[in-house]
Amino acid sequence: MSQFKREAGQGLVEYGLLVLLIALVIFVAIAVFGETVSSLYSQVVSNWP
Repeated sequence: MSQFKREAGQGLVEYGLLVLLIALVIFVAIAVFGETVSSLYSQVVSNWP
C-alpha cells in the first residue's frame, strides 16, 4: 500500500514538471516571437475592411 502512495505522488510530480516545462516553452516563444506577432496583428487589423 505504501508503494502505491509513493507512485501516485511521483505521478503528480511528473505532471507538475510537465506543466512547468510547457509553461516555460510558451513563455520563451512569446518572448522570442511576441513583437513579430504583435506587428503582424497590427498590420492585419489596419488592413481589415
